[in-house]
Amino acid sequence: MNHSSADPDCEPTEPLRYLSKEDAVAMETELLRDYRFGQQQLMEILGHACAVAIAKAFPLGTLNKRQPTVLVVCGPDKNGCIGLACARHLRVFEYMPTVFYPKRSAHSLHQDFTVQCERMDIPFLSYLPTEVQLINDAYNLIVDAVLGPETELGAVEEPFTSILLTLRGVKIPIASLDIPSGWDPDETSTDGLSPAVLISLMAPKRCALSFSGTHFLAGRFLPYDIQKKYDLNPPKFSGTDYIAELH
Repeated sequence: MNHSSADPDCEPTEPLRYLSKEDAVAMETELLRDYRFGQQQLMEILGHACAVAIAKAFPLGTLNKRQPTVLVVCGPDKNGCIGLACARHLRVFEYMPTVFYPKRSAHSLHQDFTVQCERMDIPFLSYLPTEVQLINDAYNLIVDAVLGPETELGAVEEPFTSILLTLRGVKIPIASLDIPSGWDPDETSTDGLSPAVLISLMAPKRCALSFSGTHFLAGRFLPYDIQKKYDLNPPKFSGTDYIAELH
């Protein structure tokens, strides 16, 4: 098959595609079933890419506090697992992550990623302060790995409704993974968090059309046939970068 239209050395001739939730699910299912990617492999790739994007957006030397402290808030679904992988890679990059993971998944993959963080001496908070000033004083930034496209918004309940309410009041920057928590992946609305940085995973979702902050895409690893089938028209990635900033 001729892959010239998806060659990473060629500039895309068509605009970047923003996927519906349905198409995003179908594409990931195909990766797992037909291309034999593993769930752990995907989570690891995406978690690493998110950490790289955060390091590009917030370089160590530009952070105000003596230690570059990051609060990673994880939900119980796939986005939370990616957040755990991201926290571990941030620690490798010499940031000082703390994880808040209030509703731990029974899934073995989530448990494995949790143990990996714990063995890297990454602390886990037992509760999230409701006084936002305490959060502002303690951390440089927040990684929002709470609710992903897989989460049905109508089913969101405590403690996550309270967590989002608290995070909406913080003054420090937030970096959201895949979609800002509280946003409908298919709607161009801005209900929920208002992050400074968005890191779209594999392909941006339709809701990202409403996002006006710094936007990264982590999707270089996708096979060229997948890119072509779903008309992704990815941007040009620089050098060996796994991520690209979207403009």
